[in-house]
Amino acid sequence: MQQKSTQRTGMKLILLTCPEFFVEEDKILTTLFEEGLDILHFRKPNSEPVYCERLLSLLPEQYRKKIVVHDHFYLRDEFGLLGIHLNKRHPEAPASYSGPITRTCYDLQSVVEQKPKCEYVLLRNIFDSISESENKASFTTDELLAAAREGIIDRKVIAEGGVSLENIGQVREWGFGGVAIRGDLWNHFDIHSQRDYKGLIAHFRKLRKAASA
Repeated sequence: MQQKSTQRTGMKLILLTCPEFFVEEDKILTTLFEEGLDILHFRKPNSEPVYCERLLSLLPEQYRKKIVVHDHFYLRDEFGLLGIHLNKRHPEAPASYSGPITRTCYDLQSVVEQKPKCEYVLLRNIFDSISESENKASFTTDELLAAAREGIIDRKVIAEGGVSLENIGQVREWGFGGVAIRGDLWNHFDIHSQRDYKGLIAHFRKLRKAASA
């Protein structure tokens, strides 16, 4: 019984930004923080630093300490962000950096190696990706349950890749400490033509409730 209650404690809810910049982005991100977003991963591949600076400057200062940046690592100190994220594009932290680090992992061995060095790791491709059709699930249920029993998957491991409102309960059963959401949220808003983001916020509230159950 004790183990069951431990698994049912709330999971961390992390959101990855849309890869592209768009008009209402600062307003939406601010509202998501107001609604209880735990951590935002600021991921803008191939972006110009000036556009990242502009978006960050538009976000209220009290929420910047909940942002982890994937590119242009100097932004962490300039805007007082939470930390930096390492991945295939940026596998190493700057030599002068001293602060929180998170990292993307693609296999369980990497989780074992990197978890002690990080605040937490994102384990990719838990399900078939919603936004990148070429990325398919990399693990079976049995593999994930075994990894949880061995202590590889724990509170410091966040599930990423195809995570949605429909499968958050499954992620909890596998012992993950949180979920990283992208496609399941941003698919509720057309960044090119939409201005009303009430539907996106309503879906986020459902995600928040499911993660904290």
